[in-house]
Amino acid sequence: MGTIIVGGIVLCLTAAAIGSMIHDKKNGKSIQCGGDCKHCGGHCGQ
Repeated sequence: MGTIIVGGIVLCLTAAAIGSMIHDKKNGKSIQCGGDCKHCGGHCGQ
């Protein structure tokens, strides 16, 4: 029973992380580029 509970918690956390990444991507943010072109040299095309 404990394995099922822990597995469910891990599944929920994974789904939340993926959902957050999708939400950020739709808002123009990503892991590679935070949208702050003065720090990255403007390679993101903004």
